[in-house]
Order: sequence, then C-alpha cells, then structure tokens
Amino acid sequence: MSATPGDSGTLDVLTLDRPEQLKALGHPLRLRVLEMLGEETAEPLTNRELAGRIGVDPGHLHFHVRMLLKAGLIRLAESDGGRREKPYQAVSKHIAVAPELLSAGVLSDYHSAMLDEVQHGLAKYSQAGRFRSLNDTVRIDSERLVTLIESAIAQAQSEHDTDAEPVVVSVFVHPPATRE
Repeated sequence: MSATPGDSGTLDVLTLDRPEQLKALGHPLRLRVLEMLGEETAEPLTNRELAGRIGVDPGHLHFHVRMLLKAGLIRLAESDGGRREKPYQAVSKHIAVAPELLSAGVLSDYHSAMLDEVQHGLAKYSQAGRFRSLNDTVRIDSERLVTLIESAIAQAQSEHDTDAEPVVVSVFVHPPATRE
C-alpha cells in the first residue's frame, strides 16, 4: 500500500495495491461511508452516526464499515472516551489505484458501484436539473485523455469551497462499443 503523508495522520493519497481493497469499494454504501469520512471537514463518526446520516439501519451498515476497516481504508479514530461506540475516520483524503490492479481485471465490483452511483444520482437529481452528463467521442490517445481528466479534477480540487455542495465526478473512458 503506497501512501503520501498529510496533516493530522491522514494521508493525502492512499494507493490501493491489493484486490481486497478494491473489492471493499464495490458497494455504494461503502463508497458513501468513505466519502462522508473523507470530506475535508469530516469529524470521526460512529457506525450509528454514519447510518443515521445515510438513512440505513446501523446493523446493516456495520458489515460495510467492518469491510472498509479490514481493507485499511478507514481506521478507528482517537476517542475522548465519552462515546459508547468507537468512531471511525478515513485513512486518506484521496484514493488511487495501482496500475497493476487496473491491468489485473479486478475492477468489476468497483465499476458496478460507480455505475450504481451514477444511476442513483440520475434517478434522484435529474428531475430537478441537478444531474449533468457529458458523452462524446474524441480522437486522442486514451492515456493522454486520462491525464487531461486527472488534471481537470486536480484543478477542481484545488478550488475547494467548503460552502459548496459536494459534487460526484464519475469518468469512464473506453473505445466505442459496437451494438449488434
């Protein structure tokens, strides 16, 4: 597991290098927990607090939180001792995937979770005009395109505004799919 140290014990970037870490990202609830704990202003939260904010049963969420903990994507936070439950916090602000995992074909759960997130966002926000999408075909080397997209996301992250509503960016880059 590669890491870049950051402030207060939280890594800036955690590079996933084990398939079980990627598998831990393969469910929309786990992605939501990681997102909530990784927010810039996020304080450590217990399983019950996370479940309340997400709107799910704490017993159901506990399995997902434990999977993230076991994969090393979240950790137990320092506690003031006044809580009955242990709080959790994200291990890093950002996550990257090691190239060897990308080429090993272990991304199906992660991609499924991304697609679920996109479908959920479309269903929840499209009627209110709050879901935006872009689909285009361009002629450029795919690795160069990924570099350009990563640069755009880094620029967006550098303009972080604590007053702005979080926005999910999902990007898929692939050759045109033929329809038979």
